[in-house]
Amino acid sequence: MTHPDVGPTRTRLRVNLNVRDQPDLTATRKEPLNVELPTPVRILTVCTGNICRSPVAERLLQAGLDQVLPGGFEVRSAGTRAMVGHPIQPLSADIVRMYGGTDQDFAARQLNPKILRGTDIVLTMTSQHRGEVLQLDASLLKRTFTIREFARMLEALEKRDSAVESNGKADDAGTLWRGLPARLASVRHLALAADSSDNEVIDPYKRSADVYRQMEDELAPAILTILRYSRLNTPS
Repeated sequence: MTHPDVGPTRTRLRVNLNVRDQPDLTATRKEPLNVELPTPVRILTVCTGNICRSPVAERLLQAGLDQVLPGGFEVRSAGTRAMVGHPIQPLSADIVRMYGGTDQDFAARQLNPKILRGTDIVLTMTSQHRGEVLQLDASLLKRTFTIREFARMLEALEKRDSAVESNGKADDAGTLWRGLPARLASVRHLALAADSSDNEVIDPYKRSADVYRQMEDELAPAILTILRYSRLNTPS
């Protein structure tokens, strides 16, 4: 069983919301500032019912990426045969909370072309889910991975980059993450699974707590690898 102490490092951001302690900005601001915020990197996680596996990946990736770059990422999830409107399954919700995420305000969604549109990276729980994503939108071929495969490829990319002269980091998070699929393609052969099952995350729906723990053991390391890569490489 995976232990809570291997979860992503959690930091608390303290913000002073007492307006009486803030400087009076109305005296100097003549016109509203029109600041165009960069488009967040959009990541979609996919499983079958969208109530067990992909919500865990969604909520923990979002929580961890928010610590790296608040507002820089938008992580959502959907199911290929979703139980539309249902909340996260209780044992999956327990895993989310244990690692510092929230299961609040979640409702399962059916995967469709509209949801896929504008997505930068799709992370599926199995190879079958990957195939179903591509049936809906073949243009996502190079941007869709099983989540465990994606994590292994990130590790292979880091090892390769550390062994060669660096060409410098990307200027912003969008450039880095939207350029990742092309870079990962160059190390795919270095991250092949020893067994096809190593690309899969087991479906625990209507199964025992032991199966949920197996799901956690397969999914959590991949999530932690993605968050580690983001923490070390995403420009602030």
